[in-house]
Amino acid sequence: MTYSILILGGTTEAKALAGRLAIDPEYQVLVSLAGRTKAPAEQPVPVRIGGFGGAVGLDAFIREQGVDLLIDATHPFAAQISRNAAEAAASSGVEILALRRPAWLRQDGDRWQEVGSIQAAVAALDIAPRKVFLTLGRQELLPFEVRKQHRYLVRSVDPVDPPLDLPDVTYITARGPFSEGDEIRLLEEHGIDLIVSKNSGGRASVAKISAARRLGIDVILIDRPELPDVPSATSVDGLVDRVRHWALSRRKRGE
Repeated sequence: MTYSILILGGTTEAKALAGRLAIDPEYQVLVSLAGRTKAPAEQPVPVRIGGFGGAVGLDAFIREQGVDLLIDATHPFAAQISRNAAEAAASSGVEILALRRPAWLRQDGDRWQEVGSIQAAVAALDIAPRKVFLTLGRQELLPFEVRKQHRYLVRSVDPVDPPLDLPDVTYITARGPFSEGDEIRLLEEHGIDLIVSKNSGGRASVAKISAARRLGIDVILIDRPELPDVPSATSVDGLVDRVRHWALSRRKRGE
């Protein structure tokens, strides 16, 4: 028997999870990407790109495609997608699992100011000019245009177009993950003394946080939004085990 699995992806963990599941002929895996990145990373399984039209559209897709298991492996800050996934799973009656990567925890040497939103991060910027590294999504950069006294470094997967209305901003187009050494060199080269980042958690983008710790650089860290309470695992290995247990239960029930 083959089970159809839909992974809501876009993260490093989602790609790794898809690769792990795809080697088992028992699973037919499809990864869905939101389409916000012009050149998404290659996936080891078939891919669909674009939104579903909210929870109702996702429910319809699940029913039309005969999806047996829905996996939410989206970014921790993709709260609306996660809410849609939980709602669609409940309305369609399909099983749902989530991959919830652990948040970063403060360590000795961290100079964090934790805030609850992008707007709070903008408000937290000092009046005195600083050299700020913005490590946020393109859609989250616009609020910083009101803080024109700072010098900014912006790194993104796709070019920021149109450019921000800021007098002093440097753009870097690059795709991670990056090593701690790479991040230290970048921060030193641009004289950065403040980083603005979301608490994305996981290993793929933690290097900038550890580099800031090494260099004694301040970090404004944006707290995660609240996500739906669904069965979850904190690692790819843990979620693969959950999927195997789910499939075993289905087989025992003759489904």
